[in-house]
Amino acid sequence: MELFSAYAVTAVNGLALGAVLFIVAIGLSLVFGTMDVLNLAHGSVSLIGAYVGVALLGGGASSAMSLVAVLVAAVIGLLAGILLAVLTQSVTNHLRQAMLTLGVAMIVADLLLIVFGADVKSVPPPPFLSGEVPVFGAPYPIYRLLMIAIGLVVGIGLWLILEKTRIGAVVRATVADRAMVEATGIRTRLVLAGVFGGGAALAAVGGLIAAPLLGAQPGNDDLVLLYALVIVVIGGLGSFKGAAVGALLVGQVQTVGVSVLASYASFLMFAVMALVLLLKPAGLLPARHGGGH
Repeated sequence: MELFSAYAVTAVNGLALGAVLFIVAIGLSLVFGTMDVLNLAHGSVSLIGAYVGVALLGGGASSAMSLVAVLVAAVIGLLAGILLAVLTQSVTNHLRQAMLTLGVAMIVADLLLIVFGADVKSVPPPPFLSGEVPVFGAPYPIYRLLMIAIGLVVGIGLWLILEKTRIGAVVRATVADRAMVEATGIRTRLVLAGVFGGGAALAAVGGLIAAPLLGAQPGNDDLVLLYALVIVVIGGLGSFKGAAVGALLVGQVQTVGVSVLASYASFLMFAVMALVLLLKPAGLLPARHGGGH
């Protein structure tokens, strides 16, 4: 029974990690699916969100300040995404996109290093979420359960927006036939910039939410970007459902792998990705017509 409880709690940890990785990865997936832009600065935007937590919550977080931090991270991510959309709008070659956004990522990383230093910074969860509750007979942090809930809410909310609203219809139409949408009088550049900004806002908020779990330090941007890229590749480029499945899979592989095969944990994620690409080169749930829905 104790063994079952230990592995069950590990699986819940995988859900928590997968949920926050989904929030970050879905932004990268949507940007690629709608704008066909390979954004290697996505991890840097996520790290900015983590350092927002350090700046606003590092000395002790009140409930009100936690909400302020989420709003600040979202606004900074939105502005960063719009700026990246402007920088990449005339760059259609994926290699040049990668080099441009990688350069931006390196600049951001150096600026964050100058401002916050190289030490690992911790971010406490809000006071009302700092306790524990029993899960499978073992005490489990409430905050990690909240991470799962937030990932679920974000996923459902994004799906409803993309599938059931006029905004989602415009985004899907822009992906399918940009010229036709332009002919109706809709400025597709604004649509694409909005998607880029929204994706970056999700990355920043995801970084903030993950900060109590992962901390904030130089190098986390590369780690988060790596996770996000693997998730997108496993799930399928530009696929919303694929990003969800890929995030849950990566979360489980990482947490269970560390518990069972700690020496090989760093290789397991890539082994899973290689297996998926071998069996389904387009990913588990590839997007239809590039739209991701």
